[in-house]
Amino acid sequence: MIIKKKTFTILILLILLTLISTSFKICPGPSKTEIELVFWNLWDDSDVYESLIKDYEKLNSGVKIKYYKQTYEDYEQNLLEALASDEGPDIFSIHHTWMPRYANKISPLPQELLTVDEFENLFMDVASFDLIKEEKIYGIPFSIDTLALYYNKDLLYSAELAEPPKTWKEFKDQMEKITRYDEAGNIVQSGAAIGTAENINRSPDILSLLMLQSGAQMTNEQNSEATFDHVVHPAKGEPFSPGEVALKFYTDFANPTKRVYTWNPRMHYSIDAFYEQLTAMMFNYSYHIQTLYNKARYLNFGVTEMPQIEESPVKVNYANYWAQTVSLRSKHSLQAWDFLLYIAAGPKENPGNNLKTYLENTYKPTARRDLVNWQKENYPSLKVFINQALTARSWEQADTKEIDGIFAKMIEDVVLGKATVGEALKRGAAEVTVLIQKMKK
Repeated sequence: MIIKKKTFTILILLILLTLISTSFKICPGPSKTEIELVFWNLWDDSDVYESLIKDYEKLNSGVKIKYYKQTYEDYEQNLLEALASDEGPDIFSIHHTWMPRYANKISPLPQELLTVDEFENLFMDVASFDLIKEEKIYGIPFSIDTLALYYNKDLLYSAELAEPPKTWKEFKDQMEKITRYDEAGNIVQSGAAIGTAENINRSPDILSLLMLQSGAQMTNEQNSEATFDHVVHPAKGEPFSPGEVALKFYTDFANPTKRVYTWNPRMHYSIDAFYEQLTAMMFNYSYHIQTLYNKARYLNFGVTEMPQIEESPVKVNYANYWAQTVSLRSKHSLQAWDFLLYIAAGPKENPGNNLKTYLENTYKPTARRDLVNWQKENYPSLKVFINQALTARSWEQADTKEIDGIFAKMIEDVVLGKATVGEALKRGAAEVTVLIQKMKK
């Protein structure tokens, strides 16, 4: 009887040991890496994010972040293919003008992490315009760049000009004083790189800015139609087309019959012409400061704010930036947004400190309002771009590359005499409307 009891007890123990052993195999303990976030980005090398990623992973031991820098030429095609095959990154970068095409591929930022009001208070106004749709946040900007006026100090001083222009009227007057011609009427020294499309870096952006400054509404309120060719009826004065005024103003600088003639399609590419001292001014973004230092360290140049329309009560500047966002297909969207906010907004005990690290690593103008004074004090060469971000504007574009081509064609058709300003503008608006309608289908 005693033997039977012992045998029974042993059997029970063996069964319990087997169950315990099996339970450990079925339910393993937590692994060191429970969540892996893949981050695709452009322009920034991996060392820019290295310390930020390491610090975040220390605070979140179950998260591992893999960063991949992409090349611009293949980026969008590779991104769309990866997202379509459900193999895309958790976090990726989009240009702010891409939002209409990517909104349905993005998992909006959860309101418990950051509210719309908090976003609007934290970042520049243009970011709210671009990245908030129907009370949902679709992207986080780390920096915001703007078009500015680069000028050759030596060429201005030689023309007895003490300062660069502040208004477009001053700009036109300075063209006559700086531009020089040979006996045959060929331009040997240009006042500014403006007037054409193909040999001017970011010419569609310059034209877009002129339209916005002139008062053009680029699309209707529903963003279903291009309206930059429409006529406006001011309370005072005659009706006019802001888009037509802007296109004519821009192309007049490449018109040999105009007194402001200072550029033509035969000129060197604008950036090259500037560092070769063949032109006194060009319009460009902050990252070309380093381009000029690399190409011509001897060049005595300055950067100042974009000219504005004389007597206009409101400054209008043109934004250019990339936002980080989270894929709709991500299985860890909450953690992905948390990481982006860790850089842009945190840590809580020292808000903005992580974004300072990013800005120090990249030398880019801030997207955060509360870092404006800090960055201007520590990076005076970026002061112009930082100030302009406060008044920067943008417009919703159905397909940025296609629209760049349409705007370039409008310019070239006028310069080459293939169309009048009005004809080129109407055709351009019609083509942009087709793109918008195609996108919405």
